[in-house]
Amino acid sequence: MRYLWLVLAIAAELGATLSLRASDGFRRRWWLFPVVTGYAISFGCLALALVAGMPIGAAYAIWSAVGIILVALLARAIWRDPLTVRMIIGFIIISVGVVLVELG
Repeated sequence: MRYLWLVLAIAAELGATLSLRASDGFRRRWWLFPVVTGYAISFGCLALALVAGMPIGAAYAIWSAVGIILVALLARAIWRDPLTVRMIIGFIIISVGVVLVELG
């Protein structure tokens, strides 16, 4: 169950962060609702993953790493944000770090 809560936390954070980008610096004010709601749901689900027994180091590492990678990839697909070789190398380094945290 803890991984389900973590997946939901990541999905909510992803939606909130993409909504933050879509708000154009809150010039499009109606995006404020999905931003605030998404982050609130994300933190709530992350807390539930911790209550379900997931270690905080592993939970936070997975939550942040997957969020970073998916936001960058989706921002590339939606808004044509840059996606460079250095960024991809960074994704690999982040992923290796998460695996090490999970194993440690």
